[in-house]
Order: sequence, then C-alpha cells, then structure tokens
Amino acid sequence: MKGKILLVTGLAIGYVLGTRAGREKYEEIKATVTKLWNDPRVQKQVHDAGDFVKDKAPDVAEFVADGAKNVVSKVSGKSAAATTPAKKPATRKPAASK
Repeated sequence: MKGKILLVTGLAIGYVLGTRAGREKYEEIKATVTKLWNDPRVQKQVHDAGDFVKDKAPDVAEFVADGAKNVVSKVSGKSAAATTPAKKPATRKPAASK
C-alpha cells in the first residue's frame, strides 16, 4: 500500500512540474527532436544500422542456436547422471563393540 501511495504522489508531482513547463516548452523540445531525427546524416546512420542488423541476423541466430544446443546437451548429461546414480554393492559393516 505504501508503494502505491508513493507512486501516485510521484505521478502527481511529475504532472504538476510538467505542466509548469508549459505546452510551449514541450513543442520546442518536440520540434528539436523531430528536426534532429529527420536530419539526413541521422537517417543515413539509421539505414546503415538496419542493413547491418539484417546482414548479421542469420549469424546471430545460428550462434544462439548453437549455444542453446550446447546448454541443453550439458544439462541433459548432468540430469541423466544425477537421476541414475552408480550402484554400489551393499555391504554392511559390523557394529563396533564397546
């Protein structure tokens, strides 16, 4: 309950402080970000990053699949050994006399 009260209080404080900055400041920040995002240099980097991801995705997928297979084989080997313990011959030691 205390966490919920703190969350609501934090949201209220954030709302009040945000409204004090006003719509003009918000529009100014939005315009700056939009201008930056639409810059041809930024868009070239976004395009290059997308191409890089498309080129490397099959390699990454293969690497992850191989890693998963290795983990599964190790876990399977350990669990098989753990569930089938080696049987030792049953031997009883005589009770020690006092």
